[in-house]
Amino acid sequence: MAEQSEIRYLTAPSIDTKKKKYCRFKKSEFLKKFLNEQGKILPRRITGTSLKYQRRVAQAVKRARQIALLPYVTDLMK
Repeated sequence: MAEQSEIRYLTAPSIDTKKKKYCRFKKSEFLKKFLNEQGKILPRRITGTSLKYQRRVAQAVKRARQIALLPYVTDLMK
């Protein structure tokens, strides 16, 4: 019988590769859900997000505005 070291695989042994982390707040279409028609960030009481995620939304919107993915002010955005 073949020893353990002599066994050959027909396919490569599966190696767990970690997926790259994905942040859903980087998409500008997703961020538009948290803005009103004038481009202002909607408050927590209207969107229903928790304090932790509202802060992340605000930061993501501000970054998107800075790199010109979202406008600062508009007449009608949606």
